[in-house]
Amino acid sequence: MPEVAEVRTAVVGWFATHARALPWREPDRTAWGVLVSEVMLQQTPVVRVEPAWRAWMARWPEPADLAAADTADVLRAWDRLGYPRRALRLAECARTIVERHNGVVPDTEPGLLALPGVGAYTAAAVLAFAHGRRSVVLDTNVRRVLARVATGAALPAPAQTSAEVATATAFVPADDAGAALWAAASMELGALVCTARSPHCEQCPVADRCAWRAAGYPADQHAARRRTQAWAGTDRQARGRVMALLREALGPVPRHALDPLWPDRAQLERCLLDLVTDGLVQRVDPVEAEADAAYRLPSRR
Repeated sequence: MPEVAEVRTAVVGWFATHARALPWREPDRTAWGVLVSEVMLQQTPVVRVEPAWRAWMARWPEPADLAAADTADVLRAWDRLGYPRRALRLAECARTIVERHNGVVPDTEPGLLALPGVGAYTAAAVLAFAHGRRSVVLDTNVRRVLARVATGAALPAPAQTSAEVATATAFVPADDAGAALWAAASMELGALVCTARSPHCEQCPVADRCAWRAAGYPADQHAARRRTQAWAGTDRQARGRVMALLREALGPVPRHALDPLWPDRAQLERCLLDLVTDGLVQRVDPVEAEADAAYRLPSRR
């Protein structure tokens, strides 16, 4: 493994020049804004998140604002960020912050982990980026950087390992400010330079210390275990079409009006049932016996 201090110094120095100007990094950021950004950024690129985040924070700048929002409005605002259940969890998280923490985002790991939808990564990220606390922030980008620089692997294992966490912990400075800076810098390096498919090694500040480069760029040893899920024809695509239509609708949409969205009737029915079960869609039963059922975004105030 390369000298940890040298790697940290080089990456942090690179970050000072190349860091993107993102609103959730600004000096006036709030812990709530950081939490919202982390939830939105899960499997969604920054270019799509930034305008949505700005609109979201303008509308619901504090947890109490979102806690009082109508569920349908929340889902419409989430729009096409993907995995709309995240929007419901974020609203639930806001209500918990209001009910249990007087509207203030917790500043401890146990407090953050107790929030709905907040896992180890999100808790660590909020500790580092919102509160400036030491934590081990280990997202996909950081995992990839450390796999290549420290272990010589093309990509990290599909599932996080204890050895990987131990390596990541060894790279985190002991002081709060240094740890938070390293978290942001290593994440940015993975996002902009040490990318998964086409890394820009000629731009990397630690290329001369990279074990993967020194080994001649060996292939991914876990390639057979990685599966890229197709999009066309999947339940996710069908669900997305239903959600898109309901977001645009002014009222409940009759069941028959959903048929043109998807050719497979049985699959569409299954997806509708799943959406209702997940709390993303509400079924409106007909008043007349022969009338269609209808569907709409759920309402909660």
